[in-house]
Amino acid sequence: QLQLVESGGGLVHPGGSLRLSCAASVTIDHTAIGWFRQAPGKEREGVSCITAVGGRTNYAGAVKGRFTISRDDAKNTVYLRMNNLKPEDTAVDYCAPVWTVQGVCGFQAAKDNWGQGTQVTVSS
Repeated sequence: QLQLVESGGGLVHPGGSLRLSCAASVTIDHTAIGWFRQAPGKEREGVSCITAVGGRTNYAGAVKGRFTISRDDAKNTVYLRMNNLKPEDTAVDYCAPVWTVQGVCGFQAAKDNWGQGTQVTVSS
């Protein structure tokens, strides 16, 4: 019954920032969540994830140091703060439950029920 709805995307200039939100229909306090993105003509790739217990985070190398994932379980929401955006970040961003192994989350979606995503466009 879990449904995730992404929002917060938009058009920004290089160097700009956005905060994406992933709102869950039910409690996600026991669910690790990951952000994925898909650029036009490319495969979907993992961006970041955060565990349910301990809030341990992982980031793809391309975004490490620029993006920050966080969660607010009271609001059933996971966020992705995207700073210093680059044109290469242009993509549709999705969130999904991910697996956690030995306390580490990865970029393997636990469900193949993708939402609509939110468009991030970085352009002059």
